[in-house]
Amino acid sequence: MTETLGVLLAGGLARRMGGGDKPMRAIAGRTLLARVIDRIGPQCDGLILNANGDAARFDAFSLPVVADTVEGFAGPLAGVLAALDWAAQHRPHVTWVVSAAADCPFLPRDLVARFHRARHEDEADLCVARSGGQTHPVIGLWSVDLRDELRQALVVEDCRKIDRWTARYKLATVDWPMEPLDPFFNANTPEDLGAAEELAKLDD
Repeated sequence: MTETLGVLLAGGLARRMGGGDKPMRAIAGRTLLARVIDRIGPQCDGLILNANGDAARFDAFSLPVVADTVEGFAGPLAGVLAALDWAAQHRPHVTWVVSAAADCPFLPRDLVARFHRARHEDEADLCVARSGGQTHPVIGLWSVDLRDELRQALVVEDCRKIDRWTARYKLATVDWPMEPLDPFFNANTPEDLGAAEELAKLDD
């Protein structure tokens, strides 16, 4: 399979969770981030973590921590751009990066394989995930070749919405079932953490 770098996006401000590092919240005795790593790590040829601030707080996970290269908390596209830039500099033979939110503890174990299959079959430039009729643009497959175009969109055009940027390219959308649980469930609020505790019983 095509060599693919994974980036876990943890650069948000977690306002609805009351601030702090949302991926470090725990469900069923394990952090969201640890669960995400277990899910997506085996599918990738290396993982990096996109986060801003003191990288030392993630030392226990032994992952390279890559901050946004665009100032002002420009959203998940800034994290994707940071990952594409990191790949170009540190892993120049890698041409694809898969992104996932670091607060999605139930990610599909076939995410990367299905993305590449859809990208190849549709001759697409990019891929995103969908479940229950809802697109999850943060869960995507990105070509390193598009990093300069993404930088132009973010820095010059102030284009921060993922859907607005991906609309410029041929996009493959890959569907996953919602049963027994939504694989793209993410924890945004304290109430979501409670729901995730129950979902974890179905997942473990």
